[in-house]
Parts: sequence; C-alpha cells; structure tokens
Amino acid sequence: MKRLISVISLFILCLNRVGYAQFLNGMYYQAETGITAGGGEYTPFWLMSNRFGLSSADKNNGYIRAGIFRPIEKEKRFSYGFGVDLAGAYRFTSNFIIQQAYGELKYRCLGLLVGSKEIYDEFTNPLLSSGALTNSNNARPIPQVRLWIPDYTPIPFTKKWLHIRGSIAFGRFTDDKFQRDFTEGKYRYSDKVLYHYKALFLKVGKESFPFSASGGIEMATQFGGVVHYPNGKVLDMPSTFKDYIRVLIPMGGSSSTPSGEQANIYGNVLGSWHLSLAYRLKDWNLRLYYEHYFEDHSMMLTEYMWKDGLYGLEITLPKNRILSSFVYECLATKDQSGPIYHDATPTIPEQVSAMDNYYNHGYYSGWQHWGMGIGNPLLISPIYNRDNQLYFKSNRLVAHHIGIIGYPAAGWQYRALFSYSNHWGTYGTPFFEVKHNTSLLAEVFLSPQRLKGWQFSLSAACDIGDLIGNNVGALIVIRKKGFLTK
Repeated sequence: MKRLISVISLFILCLNRVGYAQFLNGMYYQAETGITAGGGEYTPFWLMSNRFGLSSADKNNGYIRAGIFRPIEKEKRFSYGFGVDLAGAYRFTSNFIIQQAYGELKYRCLGLLVGSKEIYDEFTNPLLSSGALTNSNNARPIPQVRLWIPDYTPIPFTKKWLHIRGSIAFGRFTDDKFQRDFTEGKYRYSDKVLYHYKALFLKVGKESFPFSASGGIEMATQFGGVVHYPNGKVLDMPSTFKDYIRVLIPMGGSSSTPSGEQANIYGNVLGSWHLSLAYRLKDWNLRLYYEHYFEDHSMMLTEYMWKDGLYGLEITLPKNRILSSFVYECLATKDQSGPIYHDATPTIPEQVSAMDNYYNHGYYSGWQHWGMGIGNPLLISPIYNRDNQLYFKSNRLVAHHIGIIGYPAAGWQYRALFSYSNHWGTYGTPFFEVKHNTSLLAEVFLSPQRLKGWQFSLSAACDIGDLIGNNVGALIVIRKKGFLTK
C-alpha cells in the first residue's frame, strides 16, 4: 500500500512538470484522497452510494486516487479523448482499483468509446437524485465498446425542434474474483459474464423555446459467462456470434441454454422507459421526470398497469446563495407486475409474466457490479449481506428522497440528502414485518480562491432503521485538479 501511494504521488509530481503532455490538447490531471471514519456496523449509506463504486461498506476506510484526462472537444468536427484513473484503497473490496481506463473518438455527432468510463445518467441530477433505476452512478464502470451519439443532436429537416441521442454497447463485468471470494462457496455466483446496452432517446424543443420534452427507452442485458453452484455444478452460458444477435434483438436462447432462457428471453434483460418535461422561465428551471423500470417482457409494454417507477421533481432557482437546486423523488417498486409467475405448459397453456424480482436473476448474480447495485441504491445492494449471498434481499419498497444544494459564499458549496424508505423484502422471501430505513447526508465543499485547483470537503452522514442498522460517520476528501495543456 505504501509503495502504491509513493508511485501515485510521484506520478502526480511528474504531471505537474507537464513533460510529454505539451503535445496534447486540453489535458488535465486530478488527484484526491479520502478517509472515512464512523461507528455502527457499516459505512453510512450516503457516504458509499452513488460514488461509482469507489467506496466501501466496511467502516473506517480510505483511498488515494490519481488520473489524467483529455476530454472530447465537442465544438470540433473530429476529436479524441482518453482517461486513466487509478486508486489505492484500504478496507475496500480490492486494494488496487482501475476506476477508469478508456479512449474515445468523435466524428461530428458520432462517438466511439473503448474501455471503462464513468458515464452519468442524463435524466437524473448526479448530485441530488437517489439514482436512476437501470443505470445510476452507484457501481464501478463496466469496460465496454460503445458506439453512440452521446449528446442530443438535431435531426435534419426538423428546424432543430427534434433531437436524437442513442447508444449500442457490448462489454464484460470485472468482478469475477470478488464474486468467488464474497460467496465463499456457500451460494451461487457467476464469472466471465458479458454486458450489453442499448438506448434511444428523443427530445423536442429549441433553445429559444421555454418548454422541452424528452424521453425514450434503454435496455441492458447480462449474458454468457459461467454460473457456479455450491455443489460444484457448473453451467456454461453460450456466447457465440448468434447469442450476441439474440441479446441485440431480444429473443429466446438457443438449445444450449436452460429451458427457462429458451421460453423467455436469453440473459438477464432489464431496462427503463424515460419521460422528462422541462420549463424554463428567466432564471427559473422546472423539470418533472418519470422512469418506468421493467424486466424481460413483463411491464415493458402496457399488458400490466405501470404502478412502479421513479417520480421526480427538480427545481433550479434564480441566483440564490442559500438554495440553488431542489430535488424530490418518490420511488415505488412494490408491485412488480403482481405476485404470481407461471410459464405456459401443455397442461396450463396460459403464461403469466409477473413476480419480476427486480435486480435478481435465476442464474446470474443480479444487476450488480462488485457488490454494488448498478441501478438505484435504495434497493439495498448485496454488499451489505453478511451471509455471503449476492442477492437483493429487499427490492419491494416505497421511498421518498430529497436533495438540496447551495452556494452560500464564494468558494463554498453545500449539499444535503434525506431518504426514507419502507421495505417489504421480495415476493419469494418477504419480511415478516415492514422494515424502515432513514439515511441523511450533510456535505460542505471549500474551493479557496488563493489555492487554485484545490478543493476540500467534509461529509457527515447517518442511518437509522431496521435494514442496515444505525450507522454514523464522516468523510474527509482533499482534491487537486490542474490543467497540463489548454
């Protein structure tokens, strides 16, 4: 650990001297260190959630992190970018972390990304939201090859009223060793699992018009890989070229997959419908948004009532030092199409696609990466399970969440989060009594004008409730950012 810290420190000093970086454009470095201390069984919820997995459920932890980045120059027709972001950690799931390592190209509106990069969800506020349901910033990035239109781009002949954005990606999960070690052979786990993602979004509105609407669909799939059972049984899930087509165009698996994958859709398929309505009036911004989550066929269309979803309100106020932005969200996942699931059989030909069991799957270890849920963290991640099971034990919940942010003085910023949730467990293993959880965060940032590029933050958080216990803690972060070239 000491050797790693020394290497990273030397790396930062070399960056300050610029060196070879003078031949690149727009390149910058960023380094930070963070220390968490507290009491209770776990690190408080909002000190470890929505930090792209660079956090730990084990209390009294720390990390040091350094990276160099060259962002895409959006105003140019052709541009390139890259990033390398490394971390050394104490009491994390691993001591050395490759947080980001990617290269990307851009030509006009089209982009190509290769590697692992922190990608923020466009429909939720990354600082104030509880997190999107399909893809939030809660888990470590997944290495992938992504062809995409990353920003809304006007569609020709629409006079810039209609815009499009979309992605197609294939990648691979990197938590093989973590899953094996975490389960300790007591429960099922999977390795060498592949990843697929696709999305299409449209936006209606012009810069000169105060009202805009955007929406669309995103879908993700876990497929391929090897499933390991406690009794030693091993199940190889196919990953031939035809299987890539089967997940690109969702369809049933081949004869080499289990019967359930043949009758339904191959892989762990999930996704969301999104809708956002925004109104701008001078310095005011008001936005309403809704995300409807689905798994496989059930709840994707209108066969069942859309009772579950993330309902949000975001308000950005005029220049106001005390309160700059406010977010309120209500998350409901209690319905899940109902409590009954049945595949069609010769005896009973009716098929009922309910009992969705959000984020869990019959073969894979669920919608998680390195123990952290890839979707909304209020569906408590498997990393909290002390029985070594990679399973979301409470995915039926109703939660309320509030986030606020403000800039009370020059160089000062604060953020506060409050979440309250009621949990019913799962349909398969319900709680005998409803469990409650309350999590709070208060965070202050200082960026001194005399110390350009430096930022200091102090965060205090606590949990009260039945689900993850009573926890209290604080996080101190020191961050330095500087440009190598401009």
